[in-house]
Order: sequence, then C-alpha cells, then structure tokens
Amino acid sequence: MATAPPSRSRDLDKLLLRPGHLVVPNFEPGPELRDDIKEYVKVLVVGAGGLGCELLKDLALSGFQNLDVIDMDRIEVTNLNRQFLFRLEDVGKPKAEVAAKRVMERVSGVNITSHFCRIEDKPLDFYSDFSIIVLGLDSIEARSYINAIACGFLEYDSDDNPREETVKPMVDGGTEGFKGHARIIVPGMTPCFECTIWLFPPQVKFPLCTLAETPRTAAHCIEYAHLIKWDEVHSGKTFDPDNPEHMQWVYSEALKRAELFGIQGVTYSLTQGVVKNIIPAIASTNAIISAACALETLKMVSGCSRTLSNYLTYNGVEGLHTKVTEFVRDKDCLVCGPGVLIELDTSITLRKFIDLLEGHPGLLLSRVSVTHRGKNLYMQAPPVLEEMTRSNLDLPLFDLMDKVPKDIVHVNGMAGKGDKKQSCLRKLRVVFKGIDVVAVEDMVLGASF
Repeated sequence: MATAPPSRSRDLDKLLLRPGHLVVPNFEPGPELRDDIKEYVKVLVVGAGGLGCELLKDLALSGFQNLDVIDMDRIEVTNLNRQFLFRLEDVGKPKAEVAAKRVMERVSGVNITSHFCRIEDKPLDFYSDFSIIVLGLDSIEARSYINAIACGFLEYDSDDNPREETVKPMVDGGTEGFKGHARIIVPGMTPCFECTIWLFPPQVKFPLCTLAETPRTAAHCIEYAHLIKWDEVHSGKTFDPDNPEHMQWVYSEALKRAELFGIQGVTYSLTQGVVKNIIPAIASTNAIISAACALETLKMVSGCSRTLSNYLTYNGVEGLHTKVTEFVRDKDCLVCGPGVLIELDTSITLRKFIDLLEGHPGLLLSRVSVTHRGKNLYMQAPPVLEEMTRSNLDLPLFDLMDKVPKDIVHVNGMAGKGDKKQSCLRKLRVVFKGIDVVAVEDMVLGASF
C-alpha cells in the first residue's frame, strides 16, 4: 500500500499545533491557528531585491498566503547572480511583478499582489491594511520612511501607554556582503529604527581635493566623474543613478581619468557600486537573514515562541558568528513616542500652523503636507492635489479637524539642516487651548506655541 506524501506544512505544524515551553501566554495551538494565518494575516514585503526575493519565498513556504510586495526597480543583468527569482528574459521588467509571479507559480495557494512604484506613492491607508510589515531594503532613507509610517499608526492612552490594537509590528532585515542583521520593531514597546539610527555607520566620503588632483584608486576616478565632471559637462542637469545612460557616461569618464593616472580596476559594476554605495551581495547571507526574518514574522503573528529580543547580527566573514543584542527604546523618540505636543489657539489657520512647524526646534520641517485621520488637509505634491487642497490653507485648523479638542495629525516634509535634508513623516499631538485641559506631565514632551 503506497504511503501518502508528507504534508508541506509538516514542519510548520510542529510549531503551530502543539504547546511548548517558549510559547507566549495567549498561544492557542491547533489547526484553527494555522488556518487563521492563511486566511486573515496580510503581510507586506518592502523590497524585491536579493533579500526581498528570499523573503517572499520563505514567507510563502511558512504558511502565509496573503502577501503584497512593493518595489520601484526594474530587473538588471547584474541582479541575476543573487536575485534567484529572476531570469535573463526578465531584464527590464519590474522586480515586484516578476517576483510575485515566480513564487505563485511554485507555491500553490499563495496570493501575492505586486506594486511597481515608490513607497512614497502609496497613501497611509495602504499600509494600515497589513498585519505586519517585513523590510528587505538597502536604504536608510527608505527604512526611516516605512518606520515613520508604522509608528504613525500607534496611539497612546491617557497614561502614555501604547494601545495594543494600534500597534503595527515590523521585521527588518539587512545584508552587507558576509554580514547581516535581523530585528523586530514593535512600535511603543521595542526600539524603532530612529531610536537606533546611530547603529548605521556614516557613509564613506572622499575629499574633493583628492578626487580633483591626486586620485589613487579606481573609486577616486569614479567619484571624480560622478561629483565633479558631471556638473562641469551637464550644468544644471541632475544625475540619476537609475538611468543607464547616466551611469554609462560616468563609467566612460572614469575610465579616461584612470588611464590618465595609470590606475587599474575601473569597471561598470564597480562604477555602479561606488555611485550607488552598493556593497557586493552574497546570496547565502540573504538566505540566512531571510530565514531569521521569516521565523520572527511567524512568531509575532502566532505566538508559537517568544520573539527575538531584539536585534540579531550575523557575521560570516571568518567562520560563523551570531549575536543577539537587546537595545533600549528612546522614550522621547520623535517617531515612536507619544508624539510632539503642540498647543494651538482655535483660530490658527492651516497656513500659520505649517509656518510654525518650520521654526519648531524639534522638527525643522519644510515643504510640509498635512493629513488628519487619512484626510488630506494640504498636500505639496502632486500639483493636482496641491491645487485641490490649497483652499484649506486659510481655514482654521480647528475646523478642518472637525472641532475635536485634541487629536493626532501626521505631517510629511523635508527635515534637517542645510544640504542634509531628507523626506520624513512626523506625528504631532495637537491640542487646542481652552477646549481641553492638558496634563502638566504632557507638556514636557514637546514645545508649545
């Protein structure tokens, strides 16, 4: 008599169908839990590159059937050595679309919706629809943006304790060569990305005098073509690192520079790496970090085991070394904290409110867009939305917020000083004077106007 083939969920069932010593207190093992994960849990994977491809595959094989993936890039030939879901015939196609298609072809029952766009193009409501967000990004700016969105959903009670039903957990993975990390972010409970931004080392910069006068390496020649020669030849034209023609021009100029100074080693792939600050990716590192992230995702939605606490590092340069570090949350964090308290008169207009944000010492925002409970009060872009919301600028903010005494407002703009500004989202606790009493202890959380 022939034996039945082993179930695809055999190993998963060992975690979800029986109790254990490491489970969380409210863990209820059984087939219902496994089925609920398949039916009700929605996971968003941000990024469909080397790590993102692994994440989609691992999550699909871990019982998650409702997945979305978002990525703005198209497939390049140089991706094929490590982004295993792509083939030569896929070059030029959107990564998110091809990755979703390939996983659905191989894993029956899984449904993956792809989004070929920038993460900034999606409204807040899009992100609120997911149970958990898993990051497979290679950009600090992109991580900060998603982190701010997830933390923006967090609400606090009157005692500044996070409301559990508003928590949007995240799992973040990252790799650099033979090194990588996996971490969990539970807004209001664990450190968010901004709480530990200091973990990321400063980007390598070369003195301009070295680039212009005494280049010694291939990287110096590339940066000369990128930072100096481009502006000399293309006055006023912005360099686009994702434009192949722009990258080819930098490569050609870097080759000329290298020949002039007798420097070897300038290649097109190195040019991409230097200009985009890309560190060579190792497929095995992506696989290891993805496995850790997928397991943490399963643990967070099921309670089948205690989660990571809260930052895992992996180093495979010499042998194999893993370490878990528990970082401490910054209670005054502008992103995951209760929010910056701003006290206003009921007569203040939206225009005046935006002006005040530019001078706020803890915010220093410019080009501000404002939303309240998903409603666009004023949008800087695109032009059609700016025109539609422009009339709100001269209306009282109190009226635009439906005359509630206090509420959360989300603002999107450019933060920072000088040339170091970057896009960011911030959460503000707006309280109107004379409408409700503000507790004295709340006042220390932000400046008042």
